[in-house]
Amino acid sequence: MKVLITGAAGFIGNDLALRLLERGDEVIGIDNLNDYYDPALKEARLDRTAAHAGFTDLRVDLEDREAISNIFATHKPQRVVNLAAQAGVRYSLKNPHAYVDTNLVGFMNILEGCRHGAVEHLVYASSSSVYGSNTKMPFSVHDNVDHPVSIYAATKKANELMAHTYSHLYRLPTTGLRFFTVYGPWGRPDMALFQFTRHILAGEPIDVFNYGKHRRDFTYIDDIVEGVVRTLDRIPEPNPDWSGDHPDSATSNAPFRIYNIGNNEPVELMRYIEVLEECLGKKAEKNLLPLQPGDVPDTYADVQDLVRDVGYKPATPVEQGVASFVAWYRDYYQV
Repeated sequence: MKVLITGAAGFIGNDLALRLLERGDEVIGIDNLNDYYDPALKEARLDRTAAHAGFTDLRVDLEDREAISNIFATHKPQRVVNLAAQAGVRYSLKNPHAYVDTNLVGFMNILEGCRHGAVEHLVYASSSSVYGSNTKMPFSVHDNVDHPVSIYAATKKANELMAHTYSHLYRLPTTGLRFFTVYGPWGRPDMALFQFTRHILAGEPIDVFNYGKHRRDFTYIDDIVEGVVRTLDRIPEPNPDWSGDHPDSATSNAPFRIYNIGNNEPVELMRYIEVLEECLGKKAEKNLLPLQPGDVPDTYADVQDLVRDVGYKPATPVEQGVASFVAWYRDYYQV
């Protein structure tokens, strides 16, 4: 297939591009290499995909309507995976406009490209953050998610609503994936594992929010990519049993689906840090701090729908995943 991936220099996007290239697909990668975090890491990721003849590297902003339209017209992708976004809950408190520009305006441009380009299937990144104030565990895609607690989460919920509209109006098959705390080699420097590793190795204290009582459904990158590929290969169809009298938020009478994609096994943050300390052979000095605005105490994914529909089976425990990350980190940064 010919697959367009936005955020192709990003953590998940680049691993996904590699996986698709290795199985013989052609990949058109879009990224603007912004400086939200070190662009050199993004360039290093792209060096991996650039080795494949089937990869096209395009440096474009999603907000550039004309450029996005031209890409769809020129390259004619059959399927699209939209992973580009302004990420980060805490940064959304400082720069909310960046989230509107990329996550809303940019996503609209992708939807329009898919509509006019007769794309077979759009898969897009949502987030576990959409669950916001929900406390019923595990989080289910069939539950209401109308109480986000950050502008980042609100834009991701908006993406799901926008996608449904296009599925309804134009019969564009769309699948939203609510990612749960993805980690692993080549990860994002703004994520906790990356920051903890850097500070511990430097002998500096780490900030541990919610006094380490957070529980997160940490999901290893290989498990995530496997789930994305399986989802991409399965075009959603309308749910014949859907009823407006009792609307199910995860399905529709349009070709629309929402899935959780997580490890289905939450781990307390303090345990996560213990595993990291064991892998580094060094103890952390911890600054225990209260819960930050915009954060949620726990995440826990109900992945039954994804298991049923595509055979998704996350298989990487945090002990193995963190060890793989540390090995990559030491090699990449030579520490």
